[in-house]
Amino acid sequence: MQKSLHINPDKCTGCLQCEMACSYENYGVFAPAKSRIKVFNFHETGRKVPYTCTQCDEAWCLHACPVEAITVDKMTGAKVVAESTCVGCKVCTISCPFGTINYMQETGKVQKCDLCGGDPACATACPTGAITFVDANWTGLGKMQAWADKLGNQAAA
Repeated sequence: MQKSLHINPDKCTGCLQCEMACSYENYGVFAPAKSRIKVFNFHETGRKVPYTCTQCDEAWCLHACPVEAITVDKMTGAKVVAESTCVGCKVCTISCPFGTINYMQETGKVQKCDLCGGDPACATACPTGAITFVDANWTGLGKMQAWADKLGNQAAA
């Protein structure tokens, strides 16, 4: 069973524990600038929303990479960057419609969420449950159907 990150922005307090856990997991330092997950702060409303790679099925980043540095981890389904293969051309950053692949000046390579090999540090560290790691088949389908029903997706009478 494949799993994916599920983000519930209503539960996010903006504590940045997810960013700290991610940077520590991947670099051994508490440095939000190195995190592969970011918390966006909507200043006008005061809302905080975590966002990271959605590991989309289309995988524009994977298909755009000219050196095939992005591959699919067969165990987790995550699209993973092989730092040893990446040439830092940034084509994947341009192809990602969500802006969740980042160029790291220090290394000259890109980074993106790799689901921490199946145990995402961000989900483990989130004190409010705003970030959870759930069955990929579950993530929001019920919510989408309920929303569609509100918009008139009922059978014709």
